[in-house]
Amino acid sequence: MKFFLIFLFLIALSGCSVPAPGLQPLESKSLKIEALTEGVSVHISYLDTEQFGFVACNGMVYVRGEEAIVFDTPTDNAGSEKLIRWIEKRWKKRIKAVVINHFHEDCLGGLAAFHAHGIPSYSNRLTIELARATGEPVLPQNGFDETLTLTCGDRSVINRFFGAGHTLDNIVSYLPAEKALFGGCLVKAMNANKGNLADADTARWSATIEQVQSAFPNVKHVIPGHGAAGGPELLDFTARLFRLEK
Repeated sequence: MKFFLIFLFLIALSGCSVPAPGLQPLESKSLKIEALTEGVSVHISYLDTEQFGFVACNGMVYVRGEEAIVFDTPTDNAGSEKLIRWIEKRWKKRIKAVVINHFHEDCLGGLAAFHAHGIPSYSNRLTIELARATGEPVLPQNGFDETLTLTCGDRSVINRFFGAGHTLDNIVSYLPAEKALFGGCLVKAMNANKGNLADADTARWSATIEQVQSAFPNVKHVIPGHGAAGGPELLDFTARLFRLEK
């Protein structure tokens, strides 16, 4: 007991979070789950792309009480099945929703698995339109225009469209109680390059990020679409990266 109390004291001094009991991380060749805070984890899956090679793609999982919400699916249905089983069987949480960041494959490539489990999906209404136009076989079920607020346990989850950037439809998802933001591909990891600009609006990107910063000034944890999570410096970096494109 003495050693356990010392361990908790050292954790508190370091400012690190202790993962919630039972929320074991996962590491496999196709899917990883890494704890960011007590209730927030990053899920990482992989996409084989023609232009950038084998790319690690981030999503988020929020757990509160007996419920969980997933933000972006793994890149395929097999990865989604593994994530769903891990949350429901290992963590013993009920997944009440999956929220899609934008219409690209790295966000919704495993959506069919969630629907097969009866898990409702949500996205910007424009995401549904763009996914349909590009021939995606499975579309998000529920669309919103500007803001969608969900609950996970007793906590609110704000999903909001601020404007174009990586794509015309990209949203962000913010957890006020955790001060955690899932930026998806709208947000770049520190020192990343500009990446895939095929569907981007580079002239508006920095202004969109600045609106996110204004709306959520207390953000502490930021998860980009690719690369390592960080803090609000990721928003500063992304805004600078595209500011000259105006």
